[in-house]
Amino acid sequence: MEEPGGTDDEHAEEVPPARPRSGQPRAGRSGKGASSAKARKSRPRTTPGQSTLRKALASSGRALLWAAGGVFALVLVFAVINPPVTMTMLAERWRHGPLDREWVDLEDVAPAFARSVVAAEDANFCLHWGFDMRAIRLALDKGANRGASTISQQVVKNVFLWQGRSWIRKALEAVMTPVVELVWTKRRILEVYVNVAEMGDGVFGVQAASQAAFGKDARDLTAVEAARLAAVLPDPKDRRAGRPGPLVRRRAAQIIAGAETIAADGRAACFQD
Repeated sequence: MEEPGGTDDEHAEEVPPARPRSGQPRAGRSGKGASSAKARKSRPRTTPGQSTLRKALASSGRALLWAAGGVFALVLVFAVINPPVTMTMLAERWRHGPLDREWVDLEDVAPAFARSVVAAEDANFCLHWGFDMRAIRLALDKGANRGASTISQQVVKNVFLWQGRSWIRKALEAVMTPVVELVWTKRRILEVYVNVAEMGDGVFGVQAASQAAFGKDARDLTAVEAARLAAVLPDPKDRRAGRPGPLVRRRAAQIIAGAETIAADGRAACFQD
């Protein structure tokens, strides 16, 4: 006879579910979660050296961006404001002492001098965008050290960079020259050039050079005087426009012929009124 109080099943104790063994995923954790945990565990840790390198690279990148922005701002400013000084002038002031320099607008310079400078330094000035590829190829073929740099390149070097031959300067010059060509007019590029170029020992710009060599203003230069001043540009410390030697005289005669040529064939149109 069964006793009251229920069946044996009702009095049986409930057995709790077995806990998962160590290392086994718990019930309810998806396979995706387990994979994520494994990925986090297997991800390589960044060492202190790698972290320092990343920070240094990031800082260098920011510094380059700030420098590029500053240079571009100067290009915009100098499109309308005359550069107060250049690196070359500062170096010469340290070496030479007080400099002879006086800024003059291009309209106050004899047209013969503007044509002479272009004929002497960059006959295709009005035709290129900062680089004369034909002149570069000829210079490379001849192994010449001079002759391929355009007036635009020389302005970039004189106003924004430094003298001397280095790949860093050349690379910066190659990057900045198209920017100057894009922002400045050809007339402005030539105006800045004739005012910052060294034309004698410690003498910068056509106005100071004209006074030093011929005792007159740049607006009053004759074609011969203009050509002689242009002839000293490659070597301003040793050549003399006021007391020209045979080399300067020969070169001046060539420049006079070249200036007449670019006036006749239209290659002076971008800077002449």
